[in-house]
Amino acid sequence: MSDMGSHNFPAARPLPVVTPTPSTDGSQTPKRAEGHKIGEVVEIAGSGSKVILDVNILGSLLEHADPTVQMAGQVGSQIKIRVGQTWLLANIRTQKLHDTHAGVIVAAVDFLGEGDEERLTGHIYNFRRGVTRYPTPGSVVYAVTTADLKQVYASDGRANIEIGTVYPTDDIRGALYVDAMLGKHFALLGSTGTGKSTSAALILHRICDLAPEGHIIMIDPHGEYSAAFKGNGKVFDVNNLNLPYWLMNFREHCEVFVQSTGDEKQMDCDILAKCLLAAKGKSQAAAGVAKLTVDSPVPYLLSDLTTIIQNEMGKLDKATNTAPFMRLKSKIDEIKSDPRYAFMFSGMLVGDTMAAFLTKIFRLPAEGKPISIIDVSAMPSEITPTVVAVLSRLVFDYAIWAKSEPKRPMLLVCEEAHRYIPNDNIAGESSVRDILSRIAKEGRKYGVSLGLITQRPSDLAEGVLSQCGTILSMRLNNDRDQAFVKAAMPEGARGFLDSIPALRNREVICCGEGVAIPIRVSLDTLAEERRPASEDPLFSELWREHGGEEEIIQRVIKRWRSQGR
Repeated sequence: MSDMGSHNFPAARPLPVVTPTPSTDGSQTPKRAEGHKIGEVVEIAGSGSKVILDVNILGSLLEHADPTVQMAGQVGSQIKIRVGQTWLLANIRTQKLHDTHAGVIVAAVDFLGEGDEERLTGHIYNFRRGVTRYPTPGSVVYAVTTADLKQVYASDGRANIEIGTVYPTDDIRGALYVDAMLGKHFALLGSTGTGKSTSAALILHRICDLAPEGHIIMIDPHGEYSAAFKGNGKVFDVNNLNLPYWLMNFREHCEVFVQSTGDEKQMDCDILAKCLLAAKGKSQAAAGVAKLTVDSPVPYLLSDLTTIIQNEMGKLDKATNTAPFMRLKSKIDEIKSDPRYAFMFSGMLVGDTMAAFLTKIFRLPAEGKPISIIDVSAMPSEITPTVVAVLSRLVFDYAIWAKSEPKRPMLLVCEEAHRYIPNDNIAGESSVRDILSRIAKEGRKYGVSLGLITQRPSDLAEGVLSQCGTILSMRLNNDRDQAFVKAAMPEGARGFLDSIPALRNREVICCGEGVAIPIRVSLDTLAEERRPASEDPLFSELWREHGGEEEIIQRVIKRWRSQGR
């Protein structure tokens, strides 16, 4: 594409102007069929083109009654171009003054889609993505009106959830197509303090309202969402999760029980594999399993595992090193006796409770409470990634093995996703990173949708964000994060992305599969009881309060010591 200022515009050819016509009440209004002419096309390329806009005309529209027309010509706003009997919609990405023509703006635009023209009004209807016929240089550029946008954003009968109002209007509702959004994953991005948690709660509440028999699992690392979903969901934490340790696969067992590195790690893992298979073989549940492996989710006793490790060590001759066996046995004994791990490694979790566990976590049936909030905030930090890995893998494995059954699609929402799917520069291999990356790549084939919520998209593993078909971006303050999101977004949204640093709190740019065209939305306000507990503390007010500090400290110490919340 040539440089913006390289066109030689004939001086004799003026830009199109608005031709006023008298209305019935005597005022001057533009013809409805023609709309507001603001410029013309000067260059066409496959995905984007260049147009010139008249500064004076744009200035005259600033006082227009229609807020969408007031925005005409601004970066992030839309324009329309007639091609035959269709209207082509484009988004303004960049602007600059023309080098030699005063009062002329040269703007780069990205094509969004096209719609048919209503003969009487000239408005757009039956809008669809993609472009079948391009305009030619010299085609007139018109301002888009609120009536046009209403047609573009109008639901075409697909299931959708309304989340707010399309900027800059105050009456066009911004909606997300649920099937398209969940079918190809979605990501909600935004710096701390932009209202990200409340926005996540809003979207999930709307989905729950639409599908009260749905199946949603949310990983909540800060305990923020428990209060928000107590009315339409189930909350699980260290007190009631009761995640059986034997549901871990072999790799997850190694993450918990093997602490060594290098060559020693491989030796420890080999010993654990042999002893674990033997322990599972002693289980009654293994009797009906034709091909028992170390990954089979079969109940076994931790005491059986330590006994087998002890016996194997007893069989060694004097010259063989017993250190690997001792390391494994002492680590298993340590975890068994640590009350912090009781939610997972309690002796009470040896029964075959797999069916009951999956039923409660996956909400099968949902009974009007379609969302499970998994509060991992009180879990020991060293085991949290493994817990998230086990839960995520159970979702994926269930979907694989239930492929021949009536479909029950699931949505897995991961808050603080950069913790669990970090890029290669931050962390090495981990089971949680691998399973979430695999769900991002393959989940939709099996009816598993992934929702990623993060404040640091640039810390996410390479390629994961690009697997998200719908991206919802709030304000991002970091330049690296902004660049990362721009690279993942489709071409037509680039103009919107330039406004990401300028978004207000609780404003979001939506683009991708879940919306007809990229939109900027002012989000709805959630009822108090549906909001997450993520309000920022008001230091100036809270530091004025005093009294009762001794009792506060006693209560906190009691909870602290008992590791309860």
